[in-house]
Amino acid sequence: MILQQTADLNYIPKRIISLVPSQTELLADLGLGAETIGITKFCVHPTNWFKSKQKVGGTKTVNIDQVHQLQPDLIIANKEENVKAQIETLAADYPVWVSDVNNLADALQMIADIGNLTGKSVAADTLIGSINKSFATMPKMEKPLKTAYLIWRDPYMTIGGDTFINDMLIKCGFENIYSDKTRYPEINMDALHIANCQLLLLSSEPYPFKQKHIDEISKQLPGTKIILADGECFSWYGSRMQQSPAYFTRLIAQIQGIN
Repeated sequence: MILQQTADLNYIPKRIISLVPSQTELLADLGLGAETIGITKFCVHPTNWFKSKQKVGGTKTVNIDQVHQLQPDLIIANKEENVKAQIETLAADYPVWVSDVNNLADALQMIADIGNLTGKSVAADTLIGSINKSFATMPKMEKPLKTAYLIWRDPYMTIGGDTFINDMLIKCGFENIYSDKTRYPEINMDALHIANCQLLLLSSEPYPFKQKHIDEISKQLPGTKIILADGECFSWYGSRMQQSPAYFTRLIAQIQGIN
């Protein structure tokens, strides 16, 4: 059963599997260590969970047999990160709750929903309040820069206006030059040059951009500021958002200090 609303689960789950890294970290911060019995191989936070919890494959390659062995009473998934066919297969045997997060408001609602599902609504409300306060007091760019955010290489891929990352760029005061596109379009360096890209952010995930990629791209875009970006702060929409405003503040100061 795919849960349409949190009230559809009329018990507090005791055997939870999370198929989404950022939501796995959220479960940990809500105090659900004993209840969470399975995670994916990409659920790297918290470290002790990554080392000790049962893995059930990847976000897009869930091992259905391993899930059956664990017999969960709740599976937590995400519309974008997981594969629809696999989720439907799992929903035939277990309650599955699927989040759909495209902006900060969606992310905060997701935290509230998971709090309600797991009997941790008080902790979830406290977390939401903390995140809201941090974003409300976060500075923005004094002067917006035409910005592109790369998530992949060979081919280069960026982010459109209907993504959570785009909303984080807006919160920082960056102007996403691909805000009129959807999801994750492919681009090339010529397109960035034509678009007069002033700032290029290279994410640490899912593709692990490094300094060598800055060196390579800067030869093609000599007038563009190119900076490595913390992909978790830009794309993890769970309790990681507690850390994001402080990181964004440092990033903005770094960018504005570049002549």
